[in-house]
Amino acid sequence: MDIPLAFEAVKVHETIVLGAGMVGVSIAHHLAERGQSVVLVDRRPPGQETSFGNAGLIQREAVQPHPFPRDLASMWRVLPNNRIDIRYRAGAMFTAAEPLLGYWRNSAPDRLARIVPEYASLIMHCTTEHAHMIDAADAHALIRKDGWLDVFRTPSVFEEQQARAADIHRRFGVEYQILDSQALARTEPGLSTDLIGAIHWTNSWSVTDPGALVQAYARSFEQLGGQLLQADATDLENTATGWRLSTDQGPLEAKNVVLATGPWSNRWLEPLGYQVPLFHMRGYHMHYAPAADATLHHAFLDHEKGYLLSPKRAGLRLTTGAELNTLDAAPRSGQLDAAEAQARAVFPFGARVDPEPWKGARPCVADMKPIIGPAPRHDNLWFAFGHGHQGFTLGPVTGRLVGQMMAGETPTVDMQPFRVDRF
Repeated sequence: MDIPLAFEAVKVHETIVLGAGMVGVSIAHHLAERGQSVVLVDRRPPGQETSFGNAGLIQREAVQPHPFPRDLASMWRVLPNNRIDIRYRAGAMFTAAEPLLGYWRNSAPDRLARIVPEYASLIMHCTTEHAHMIDAADAHALIRKDGWLDVFRTPSVFEEQQARAADIHRRFGVEYQILDSQALARTEPGLSTDLIGAIHWTNSWSVTDPGALVQAYARSFEQLGGQLLQADATDLENTATGWRLSTDQGPLEAKNVVLATGPWSNRWLEPLGYQVPLFHMRGYHMHYAPAADATLHHAFLDHEKGYLLSPKRAGLRLTTGAELNTLDAAPRSGQLDAAEAQARAVFPFGARVDPEPWKGARPCVADMKPIIGPAPRHDNLWFAFGHGHQGFTLGPVTGRLVGQMMAGETPTVDMQPFRVDRF
């Protein structure tokens, strides 16, 4: 992939897309497909930040966002701050108090009931839109279409989640199979017999190298005539003819700018006068060598513990749940260490492969929905961020929708629920 190091003079493009994660690359690809002159700008190569570190699942089943726990029992379980699925830093909670209060309010049953079908309207297109870009990038070798496993330890939790699976199948077309302990043992012989069964989400996909998939999409964007610029962007200015982006490689000018800036979005929004209720959920991962006597065929989530283990090119990838923390806080190892101890009791694997754990931040919005659409107070400025845990899943959907809106086409889904002016 050719990434120019510098520009000799101001280069004028039709559109600048800022942010080369899954969302930004997908938007740039769809705009280039429509014949736009597009430059995609990021300080790192494509897919090397948040899009690199996820569990590598394209989650067709994820039609319900993760609500804030509201019952006392759940909140009491979180309070000791020693869980794998969720941890927090007290200082970060004070820093993000306002968006977190909005998150709590929007997790009330009546509000959540309205949010879920809006959120699901995006998720329902995720595999179709990834398929379009996989074909364009010839990235089929990175994709497995055999789903993933949600595994359980307790009969009551298993039964509750089976009822939920039946509901989202009926409402949103999610496909699944129920595996009892014997079927689970046949599917994954290496798993502990302490597990009583699983839900196999069959129309979700897994990716053997998430960063490589983003890079493949970026190469396809280049083949469409798009341009990549690896540069540190420092300032965005609204001009008489559009927008001027200052970078350490020289300035860029364009009629349009798309901010696909993920957890760094507030750094660009605040100088322009936009206040958005964003907060950050950090995640960690580590790769491990496989064990000599066991092969993992599917990714699996230990539902009641909160870690996910998946086979990847680099080894077995163990990902934690969420850590509520500030964007630039130092890493903390306790959540990953706890996840490793639990995972080793369920499936055998070898030593750590990476020199240190990966950490990244997920950009979350108080009402659990991403912000996608035009800026209300600036012409030719577009927003595409706040996808929470599902930026990797929803990148190509977002790319399609932004491309349609910028071209004056009718979007595939109703975009009103995702506009920034809902706040």
